[in-house]
Amino acid sequence: MCGICGVIGVPAEQGRTATERMARAMVHRGPDDDGFAEMPLTGDPAGPVAAFGFRRLAILDLSPTGHQPMVNPATGDVIVFNGEIYNYADLRARLQTKGHVFRSTGDSEVLLHALSEWGEAALDEVDGMFGLAFYQAATRRVLLGRGPLGIKPLYMARVRDAVVFASEVRAVLASGLVPTELDPAGIATFFAYGAPQDPLTVHRYVRSLPAGSLQWIGLDDLRGEPSPSRRYWRFPPIDPTLASDSAATAATLDLLSGSVKRQSVADVPLGVFLSAGIDSAAIAALAQPQHGAVQTFSVGFEVQGAADETVGAAQTANMLGTRHFQTIVDDEWAVSQFTEWLLSADRPSIDGLNTFIVSGAARDRGITVALSGLGADELFGGYAIFDRAAKLRRLLRPFAWVPPAARRAAAMVAFAAFPAMKRAKAIEMVARGASPADLAIFSRRLYLDDRMTQLGFAAPALGLTPDWLPPEACGAFEPSGDPFHDVSQVEMSLYMGNTLLRDSDVNSMAHSLELRVPFLGRELVNYVCSLPGGVRSPPGSRPKHLLREAIRGSLPRQVFDRPKTGFTLPVDVWMQGGIRNACEAAVESLAATPLFAGQDIRRLWQDLKNPRIETHWSRRIALVVLGSYLRSVPPSPA
Repeated sequence: MCGICGVIGVPAEQGRTATERMARAMVHRGPDDDGFAEMPLTGDPAGPVAAFGFRRLAILDLSPTGHQPMVNPATGDVIVFNGEIYNYADLRARLQTKGHVFRSTGDSEVLLHALSEWGEAALDEVDGMFGLAFYQAATRRVLLGRGPLGIKPLYMARVRDAVVFASEVRAVLASGLVPTELDPAGIATFFAYGAPQDPLTVHRYVRSLPAGSLQWIGLDDLRGEPSPSRRYWRFPPIDPTLASDSAATAATLDLLSGSVKRQSVADVPLGVFLSAGIDSAAIAALAQPQHGAVQTFSVGFEVQGAADETVGAAQTANMLGTRHFQTIVDDEWAVSQFTEWLLSADRPSIDGLNTFIVSGAARDRGITVALSGLGADELFGGYAIFDRAAKLRRLLRPFAWVPPAARRAAAMVAFAAFPAMKRAKAIEMVARGASPADLAIFSRRLYLDDRMTQLGFAAPALGLTPDWLPPEACGAFEPSGDPFHDVSQVEMSLYMGNTLLRDSDVNSMAHSLELRVPFLGRELVNYVCSLPGGVRSPPGSRPKHLLREAIRGSLPRQVFDRPKTGFTLPVDVWMQGGIRNACEAAVESLAATPLFAGQDIRRLWQDLKNPRIETHWSRRIALVVLGSYLRSVPPSPA
């Protein structure tokens, strides 16, 4: 796990200066080592170069042979790479049969040689999480690539006749080459969903390379119209032949066990984030054979109004025999942690504070790599929207001919007793009467259309869809007509991809901690996503049916029978107490931003503080995190 950066298409001296600036902005991503290299884009020694920069967090092969940028001496190819390749041992053996010689024992050199041997096709052979830049010496071009599900980030900016890239937005901006100008479209998607939606960021010139995509950049691309990125991976279609429940259960356990085993390989201490649920418990149980009594970590709060899972997590740890560590956050520390979390933000998001806290606790115990149960809910159906979307589809199908206005009127009567925000959302879902995928998208909305209008946004004028998404947001899959399958792909592409994974990366790396997600191993995802919805979730079954069946023999029965407790941060309590002044100051900063009318922001803030209008902290915290982030943005380069 590392931080990578670079500039393609500038003179060598300028490239070195920019990459050094970017690398300094990402020391937290790689405190163990740094490196720089410049490679020519033409035959002229004084011509433009591709400059690569690197910060290293040593995980595999802790020796200097893991240093990056790494050069293939046989070809002159160069790589900088952020992430982990879990099947690197298999790839290494295959490459050795083709005559490749390796000097290190880590995965970076294997990935470099795989790209030298197979070009971009190597990305189809890789099981891992990555953002990479690969200089192909024979063509003097650079390949930028990102893993299938976007577990690791990669941001890009086109400026003049150059491309700037890095693992973090703030590193791109630190180059001194990229304007910090705000993007109304990216900010609109933030307000709509609580996080910017790929490929947009809140900055006009900074874009995220979409998950599962690659892009080649050469001198011709820099002087003319650049070649667009293209997807090399998409969600697999449903395979109707995979309809055997028993076969699916056995295969899922085998693939999950293999994923945990591969992702538990590290030359540094490893731990597991543990909650009271079955997801993280399964990860901890399956990691035990390889590591013995693994270290597990959970976080709780002393504050009234909090709902945590520390009791259930401790019980699970005791049953599994892990070495368990529990962090309880009191009021004073909560204020400190909240402030540090805001300062560590690489982009505005309403989520991730819990990951920030537990990552810090694990790092304080000497852990460098942690496993998380992230992805299980999206893959196996742990959210209420899976059942709700299917039911709404059946309920609304006979009324598909009814005009939306009439459906909206009927819903206003039917849901009159609901709280304001819940009522508004329910009415809109009925009025849309759309597909399960559309219902799943809408279920994640933070601000509804009336609030978006109040903020001055109009989706068509910003080039966004009526759902306030960039048109390419769901490009990794095609609707299938299978409600479970479609909702799963939406959740993995949008909520998981743009919120959970981005926040997990930013908030773990703020503590120089690598976070791995075994439920998102490539083989496991490809297999489970190809199963019919009736296999993943038979009618009348409990949430995450297939996962429950697969791991039943791996966990004590009490873990399955325990009532769901949930995890709720006491943000409302904090916002009325220790962090109140910080929140008010952040909102004032937002009100002063030229993009908004200050009186509209202040009026919205007062509305959202009124418990008769707003009952949940998430929409309030959106104003706070955006205002805080914008205060930290440096001025644009002259």
